[in-house]
Amino acid sequence: MNWIILLLAGCCEVGFSFCLGKAKGLVGFPWWEWIAGFAFFYVLSAILLAKATETIPIGTAYPVWTGIGALGAVLLGIFVFHEPATFWRLFFITTLVGSIIGLKLVS
Repeated sequence: MNWIILLLAGCCEVGFSFCLGKAKGLVGFPWWEWIAGFAFFYVLSAILLAKATETIPIGTAYPVWTGIGALGAVLLGIFVFHEPATFWRLFFITTLVGSIIGLKLVS
């Protein structure tokens, strides 16, 4: 069950990355709306991570959490924010995913 909670925590990290990306370049109330979303997902992500570490070692949970967030942020950047999908970017994100899978397998 805590692996599912950890996955949700990582998805919340992707959520706060999305909000931060949407806030970029805005001013006034629209900026505050996206920053409020960022704060919400940030706090929820931390709470879920803390819950997941009740049974998952922190040395495993934290890298998996950040890896999910990094993978999600890269995919958001490519598909939503139209950032370049270069060979090296995809290569290194693939190695990150392999590392996350490896951590799950040895935990």
